[in-house]
Amino acid sequence: MLYKLIIIGSGPAGYTAGIYAGRAGLNPLLFAGEKSGGQLINTMVVENWPGAKDGVTGPKLMRDLREQAEKFGTKIIDKKVIKVDFSNRPFEIFTPEVKDAHTSGVYAAGAIIVATGAESIKLNIPGEERLLGRGVATCAVCDALFYRDKKAAVVGGGDAAVEDALALTKFAKEVVLVVRREELRASKIMQQRVENNPKIKILWKSQVTEIMGEDKVEAIKINNAETVKTDGVFLAIGHKPASGIFKGQLDLDEKGYIKVWQTMTSVQGVFAAGDCVDYRYRQAITAAGMGCQAAIDAEKWLENQSQ
Repeated sequence: MLYKLIIIGSGPAGYTAGIYAGRAGLNPLLFAGEKSGGQLINTMVVENWPGAKDGVTGPKLMRDLREQAEKFGTKIIDKKVIKVDFSNRPFEIFTPEVKDAHTSGVYAAGAIIVATGAESIKLNIPGEERLLGRGVATCAVCDALFYRDKKAAVVGGGDAAVEDALALTKFAKEVVLVVRREELRASKIMQQRVENNPKIKILWKSQVTEIMGEDKVEAIKINNAETVKTDGVFLAIGHKPASGIFKGQLDLDEKGYIKVWQTMTSVQGVFAAGDCVDYRYRQAITAAGMGCQAAIDAEKWLENQSQ
C-alpha cells in the first residue's frame, strides 16, 4: 500500500512527527519497532518535560505521545523495519515478513521520516539488562536528582562520563568513577574538575564485571573480585545511532549519525530527526522538537512535489 508519509521510529521524535503529520492530514504510517517508545521506556521519571511539573514516568509519557499521534490519524504498527530502498520514489520499506518488492504487502511512501534514535553502548554483563531502569541508567542529567544523599557509580573515562559524574555530585553524597585505563580520555579542564571534586572517587584500571541486586541496584563487582556498594550505575561508554539499515542509502558521518541539512537527508524526500541525527543534546525535548520540524519539512516538500 502506498502512503504519503512513513515514519520509522517511536521515540519522542517519531511520535511528535506523527502528531504533526497527522494534524496536517497526511495520515502517516509509523513503524514503532518491537519496543515501542524508545529509550524513555527505561526512564523512571522525566522531570524536565515542559508542563509535567510533578514529573512523568517515561512509559506514561510515551503512551501519551503514541495515543496523541493516533488521535490525529497516524497508523502505528509495532513492527521492526529491517531494510529500506531509497533509490527511487515511492520509497520502499521492508519488515521481516516483507522480504522483497515482489512480496505482497510491501510498504511504500512518497516521503520518509527516519527517527530510529540511538542507544547507549552496553557492557553486556550479568545484571545489566535485568536492572535496566531500576538503577542502571544512561542519562545522569535526567536522573541525578534521584540520587540525593545516595551513592552512584559512573562507568567510562571520556567527556560524557566525566560530565555525568560531575552532574551527579550536585545531589549524590559520593560518586565512583570506574575507568578502564590508567588515565581519563576527557578534556584537560574536565579532568581537573573531577580531580578537584571531593565527592568523586576514581577506580583506575577497573572494569565492572557484574551489576548486583534483587529488585534494584545494590552493588557492582569490579574485575570479578572487589564489590562496591552503590545505589545506581550510569553507563557512559558511548552511544551508537540506530542507523545500520540506512548505510549505503543515506549519507552518514564517521560515527554513523545521519547527515542532514535542517532535517533533509542526502536523499530528497527522506528526512531524519532525533538521536539518530543529534549526537550532542540527546534530550527528549530536543528530539521532539526535531520531530516537529521533520514533519513540517515533509509536509511542505510533499506539497511542492504535487504542484
